[in-house]
Amino acid sequence: MKRSKVNEILREGDAFIRSFGYAMPPFADWTPDEMKRRRESINGIVDARLGWDITDYGGGDFDRRGLFLFTVRNGNQDDLKHGRGMLYAEKIMISRRDQVAPMHTHAIKAEDIINRGGGTLCIELFASDADGKIDRTAPVSVPTDGVMRRVDAGGVLRLQPGESVTLLPGVWHAFWGEKDDVLIGEVSTVNDDVTDNIFADPIARFSEIEEDEDPYRLLVSDYPTWL
Repeated sequence: MKRSKVNEILREGDAFIRSFGYAMPPFADWTPDEMKRRRESINGIVDARLGWDITDYGGGDFDRRGLFLFTVRNGNQDDLKHGRGMLYAEKIMISRRDQVAPMHTHAIKAEDIINRGGGTLCIELFASDADGKIDRTAPVSVPTDGVMRRVDAGGVLRLQPGESVTLLPGVWHAFWGEKDDVLIGEVSTVNDDVTDNIFADPIARFSEIEEDEDPYRLLVSDYPTWL
């Protein structure tokens, strides 16, 4: 992705999030230079990979396949191993109309996916077979706001604003916005986007950036290079 396109998406996405009354944390507004100046005091942000995240999954067509994310908080993998401490994470995301986040699952993370506003959030679901692969025959049952809902393999769960679904490890899912862009909340166990995203097809979780202009804000994938 070109940095100029990333910058454009960042500005549009930030405005979309705030249009729903969602207040972003202070570090969302920090420029790259300010993050560099604060580097000695922001290990909690850098190490937990908090902040902006835009991906086209390496496909070069963000409008068709992509996702906009901001990680607000994220716990510690060591805490998760010991079963005590900061075991949770929170994200705010945007799924554009007809923009697909491709089929994937997680080995560790359980997550609540919440439609915070906008259009209908569509989630295609599959169970896992005994080898952890997609089971294309078994139905899937998932909790939606405390009520179990069952769909056939490959069925699409539609969530209206205010509705949510709990996805446990091993539940395969792809999602997109229908009729309009969707603001999505995610509350989960500790998040690890580097190793705990298992995609049905061999694709990249993070995009390569072509530096055609200065960054407006740093992405979490920029931290190792820029900071």
